[in-house]
Amino acid sequence: MHATELQTRQKSGGSEAESATAKEPAEAMHSRSRMQRLFGFEKEDLSSWHRFVCLLNRPTDPASLGIFRCLFGMLMAVDITQERGLSHLDYKYLDGAPICRFPLFNFLEPLPMDWMYCVYLVMFLGAVGIMLGWFYRLSCLMFISTYWYIFFLDKTAWNNHSYLYGLIGFQLTLMDANRYWAIDGLRNPKKRNAHVPLWNYTILRAQIFIVYFIAGVKKLDADWVEGYSMKYLAHHWLFDPFKVILPVELVSLMVVHGGGLILDLTAGYLLFFDVTRPAAIIFVTYFHCMNSQLFSIGMFPYTMLATSPLFCYADWPRRFFGRFPEFLQFVLPLTSDEPRPSPSCVYPKSPALSQPTAPRFRHKMAAFFTVVYIAEQLFLPYSHFITKGYNNWTNGLYGYSWDMMVHSRTHQHVKITYKDGVTGQIGYLNPGVFTQTRRWKDHGDMLKQYATCLSHNLPRFNITDPEIYFDIWVSINDRFQQRIFDPRVDVVKADWSPFRPNPWLMPLLVDLSPWRTKFEEVEESLDNQTEVVFIADFPGLHLENYVSEDLGNTSVQVLQGQVQVEMVDEKKNLTLTSGEKIQLPAGAYHKVYTVSETPSCYMYIYVNTTEVELQKNFTKLLELQERVRNGTETEPLPPELQPLITGLDDEVAEVNDTDPMVRLFLKRQKRMQEVKKRREASLLERFDRFATKKYYMIRRGVLMTAIAMRNLAVGLPPLEQLRSEIDYANMKAPESEAAQKESLADEPRHGEL
Repeated sequence: MHATELQTRQKSGGSEAESATAKEPAEAMHSRSRMQRLFGFEKEDLSSWHRFVCLLNRPTDPASLGIFRCLFGMLMAVDITQERGLSHLDYKYLDGAPICRFPLFNFLEPLPMDWMYCVYLVMFLGAVGIMLGWFYRLSCLMFISTYWYIFFLDKTAWNNHSYLYGLIGFQLTLMDANRYWAIDGLRNPKKRNAHVPLWNYTILRAQIFIVYFIAGVKKLDADWVEGYSMKYLAHHWLFDPFKVILPVELVSLMVVHGGGLILDLTAGYLLFFDVTRPAAIIFVTYFHCMNSQLFSIGMFPYTMLATSPLFCYADWPRRFFGRFPEFLQFVLPLTSDEPRPSPSCVYPKSPALSQPTAPRFRHKMAAFFTVVYIAEQLFLPYSHFITKGYNNWTNGLYGYSWDMMVHSRTHQHVKITYKDGVTGQIGYLNPGVFTQTRRWKDHGDMLKQYATCLSHNLPRFNITDPEIYFDIWVSINDRFQQRIFDPRVDVVKADWSPFRPNPWLMPLLVDLSPWRTKFEEVEESLDNQTEVVFIADFPGLHLENYVSEDLGNTSVQVLQGQVQVEMVDEKKNLTLTSGEKIQLPAGAYHKVYTVSETPSCYMYIYVNTTEVELQKNFTKLLELQERVRNGTETEPLPPELQPLITGLDDEVAEVNDTDPMVRLFLKRQKRMQEVKKRREASLLERFDRFATKKYYMIRRGVLMTAIAMRNLAVGLPPLEQLRSEIDYANMKAPESEAAQKESLADEPRHGEL
């Protein structure tokens, strides 16, 4: 063993250096100080800048870093076809389409579609290069330059884990992660199995610690602690084992919210120390595996799983792969060779090294960068006092604050009104027109961008100098539905700045939060067919609403304040105070004015009479079907009911005399059977379905990229050829997931209140 290696293999407790406790004499282990055993360094290492630089540039085994580099590159290559959107890129960046986009900087625009495929190809090749450790530094630059361009191009796709991928890619660019299990080591023997400085591990470990810990701190929010943020999760089948011993309410409060809070607050600490690390790895693995089933978050759970071994001793791959049969060693990472010296590290004096190496400028800059980067990452989640314009009901540009799953929203009502600036004509737009996203509804900066885009598009429809007004009703964490932005403000001309509070943001009515316990009491008092919506509004404003004809039994009841209800068709006004209610006519508009000096609170109680009648008919058909099958039904079925026994032939269903209600019943029954089959599928069947879906997704991305590269190289082919090529790329599995989840287009749905 190289003498310098023995000095580097100090205890890292998920910490700051590496250890070979299994190889060190017992006397050497006992001679260590308590701080050395816990943290991997002595307090004297922090006593001066020189000692600190030497500590962060201490030679460290490159094995764990190399394995993480390989896993990260592989996961990013898969992610590019999925969450980055390569498989459906042509839908997102269709040339010439009048689409409103939401970049971080308004001057950023997507390239022509074929060139966007080129950008994604560069990003994919960069990810593959990172995975293989091939032209490593160039591959990192290819990946992060294109990744951050795509990231800044669309704020609607921002989330915490996409931000994390970009950060890790940036960190790897500055690291020596190609010193182990990398093609670069074959090309350049000096890089092969060479030491890496300790700061490479320090930054990655600190980053993952911050992700966990800040996410836990953000969950010390009253809504999370009281169990309102992710209330719906407790109904997921993953929590069924807990529901055997606990009611759903306690599963939500103790397991979902309490367990999530404790894990985030403690995961980083538990991974850091030797004693707690095995248990921590088990718990975070279980946690991320659950998240992969609970949420559609792409590669994030698997990326976080790949980061856990970074907290182990850096030589763990040598010991792990050393247990494999010898005939596999030629394809596995190195297991026996000791790391060689590297100019990236600072070596202390040792018998094997006649002269210790002194810290050079590059080592000092590396230590300085480590301190600045970690400080910046600790500061950014709390920097919302600078970017005040991005603060809405939640702070900041969502994605860099690690406030994961702390807030859940439901939107009850969205209305976009335009007014012709010359004629004064008023009209309404379909929410989401000219966009491919719904995320603009909660963010003032995106709303400003959307309104500006609409003002540029509407003149094509003979609307001059349009004014745009938004009336958006949102409930956050089970509160009242209320307006988030002032509906009286023309957002096209409204003032907005990144560094000043948004003047047309309506305040969240936090004083009404205690009403949530009352909501639960009201909901429990209603039968399964009756639904309720809780509304809060500001003085001087009114809600214009339409009651669908499906909702034949709708009433509004005042909980607090005073309102005036105007029946538009009947031209009748009624004033209601706390506790009073009124029946609303179906198929008609009404307006609810808040006339009290304080915000009013009221609730709509309604029954979807159409759906209730439908369920009654379904129940009768199911009972009839069961009687025929068990032989208790003696009378023959009329022709229109025969499909209850013979089944529904989709090819002739529309031309025979099958009752429409029977057809609808059988379609729903078939869908329920398919859902049950999917839920009860074996592990092998689930994996086959998963692999098939990924295959066709990746296949489409690869083929569409090839078409785009051909177009750039030799030009567009004839239209018929291009159409046939795209049809071939669009090929799907015989039993696609979309087909299995096919909704019933003719099935009545809830009308929006």
